[in-house]
Amino acid sequence: MANSSPWPHSVDFLIMGAGVAGLRAAIELAESASVLVVTKESLRESNTHYAQGGIAVALEPDDVAPHLTDTLAAGDGLVHSPAAQVLIHEGPTRVTELIRWGANFDREASGELMRTREGAHSHPRILHSNGDATGAEISRSLVAAAKTHPRIHFAEWTTVARLLTTATRTRVIGAEIYDRENHLHCITARATLIAAGGAGQVYSDTTNPSVATGDGIALAASIGAELADMEFYQFHPTALAIDGAPRFLLSEALRGEGAWLSNHRGERFMPALHPLAELAPRDVVARAIAREGLGSNPGDSFPVYLDLRHLTIDLRHRFPGISATLARFNLDLARDLIPVRPAAHYLMGGIRTDLDGRTSIAGLYAAGEAACTGVHGANRLASNSLLEGLVFGARAARAMREDSEGATLDEFADEPAQPRQLAAAEEAALEAHIASLGRLMWRHAGLLRDKSAMQAGLNALAGYTAAIDALIAAGKGSRRLSEAQSLGIVARAILLSALAREESRGAHYRNDFPKRDDAKFLKHSSLRLDRVNFSVW
Repeated sequence: MANSSPWPHSVDFLIMGAGVAGLRAAIELAESASVLVVTKESLRESNTHYAQGGIAVALEPDDVAPHLTDTLAAGDGLVHSPAAQVLIHEGPTRVTELIRWGANFDREASGELMRTREGAHSHPRILHSNGDATGAEISRSLVAAAKTHPRIHFAEWTTVARLLTTATRTRVIGAEIYDRENHLHCITARATLIAAGGAGQVYSDTTNPSVATGDGIALAASIGAELADMEFYQFHPTALAIDGAPRFLLSEALRGEGAWLSNHRGERFMPALHPLAELAPRDVVARAIAREGLGSNPGDSFPVYLDLRHLTIDLRHRFPGISATLARFNLDLARDLIPVRPAAHYLMGGIRTDLDGRTSIAGLYAAGEAACTGVHGANRLASNSLLEGLVFGARAARAMREDSEGATLDEFADEPAQPRQLAAAEEAALEAHIASLGRLMWRHAGLLRDKSAMQAGLNALAGYTAAIDALIAAGKGSRRLSEAQSLGIVARAILLSALAREESRGAHYRNDFPKRDDAKFLKHSSLRLDRVNFSVW
């Protein structure tokens, strides 16, 4: 097969995603094998890059038990304890390693690492970089480390269109990918890792970048892999709420430094709702903000504000990135009330894996936000996500290497059939469909849910899916069409899982079942081929 691309078409290991989990895995694997890292845009464009607050890690031995306790409490009874123990016990090694590779975290004048506290943490254990650019610094250091390995190849501006399997669909043997010119190529590999991040773009309001369309989760589901806990989507409490502006994330570290939340009457409301007030778990704060913004009459909407005017620290120095973004809207953290509202932020569910990244399909592994080990339960503890990517990215790589020893690479004799381009009118219609899906999910499966709304969402989703399937059946294909298909698959998984969980727990809240029901639902959901089951892990 002729190779017209600048990267190999046959490698030992294929990695989908260049965030913290994917890059950490690539570095581990490249010690003894060839690796291809596929990323939809440049290496810097990932959820990792946009993470602001920091990375939670128990660097002191006496903080290990409290960090575990905080993680379990935030997860509202559903954290898989063995996964949490792995995260917290292996985390210090991974972070120390990252520092050795050149990651620069902020330090005190004494040279000690600076640490802050965020919501639901009992101690200051959050490391940050450049104030509020931790993800960018971690991404920079991992990219730099990865580029020192000659066995790691990068395919930027490429999109995975489908996973390649054996004829029996029992083992993944690579993937078909679109290059920048919309040509399809086959890549074969001994093992494939999905580390493609979350799916925030399934909602109209999200803090996630445009690349977060759930591709990895959808691709795994489409070949029959098991998904888990898809009903648990975390809505970050404080995204910038200005008409016409993106839902820019206003880090939880702002509240960690002492910011208050106030309603349109200038009243703080969190102290009356939770002992930790503004530092309560994210699901609690997000729902409180949503309810505070509702009036007594249908259609009423009132602003909620983040208030830092009482703080004496240098906010521009502590939060330079946030300050610069707010300045574009003539807002100043030290001077102004900042309008906020919740936005979709992080998926606790994903492709079900064991503690070493193995999925229910041989040859397919997952790590990071695309995976579900149960480590976050029903609600992720703030700043545990970057740590998760480091820890489980490394573990998945080791399992890939060990499991594939002696395996041979499968070959494809022919290039895949090339899709036809979408016409301009079809592209415009596709964008309209995607936008309508985001509104549908926000309305029918957002912060506050109930059976009738979610069932209506499923019914409406059928029309969306039919429109996308019609384009694919007509032989059309593109990165954007693949993303649209992925968003539809993820939306259906969220709706089906949320309908099945008839209780309220963590980030999943149902108006028709407002209480937690441990007797029936102290279990994880699993979804495969549209069937939802619950089990204890």
